[in-house]
Amino acid sequence: MATVTELKAVLRDTLEKRGVLGHLKARIRAEVFNALDDESEPRPTLSHENLLINELIREYLEFNKYKYTASVLIAESGQPAVPLDRQFLIRELNAFEESKDNTIPLLYGILSHFLNGTKDGIQNTFLKGSSLQPPNPNIGRQPSGREQMDDHLRKEEKNNIEDLHISQTMKR
Repeated sequence: MATVTELKAVLRDTLEKRGVLGHLKARIRAEVFNALDDESEPRPTLSHENLLINELIREYLEFNKYKYTASVLIAESGQPAVPLDRQFLIRELNAFEESKDNTIPLLYGILSHFLNGTKDGIQNTFLKGSSLQPPNPNIGRQPSGREQMDDHLRKEEKNNIEDLHISQTMKR
């Protein structure tokens, strides 16, 4: 007959293998935070910059299905419960978005912009997200945000090389 310690170990291993244990821990942390959060104490007023930064982070967290982390961010920061309009964010950042796909978080485009920088005086398109495609619904498993970002960066690098070649050809 198995001991209590052995049963605990088997249960823990099973929950870890199924990915449930991490989910439960995150949910417990979020619930503990909500229980301890003193709502009678007013939150400091969000600056305009913090409002925008928090919204970019929220969009990223929700895209990657970090819903408990997002809920803690919203509660702790005093960010409005309703997400800001994406077009409002783009206007406030003085950016533009070439891609019509608005499912990719703006942070990925910002990161791509700064990772690729400028080459030979050619400025890369800011918030270009067309090479980072949303998950293929025909595939059984959705790629993680990290896998999508890696794929996006590989495609972006290829596009930058092609753009550079076209630009140099046009200069001649």
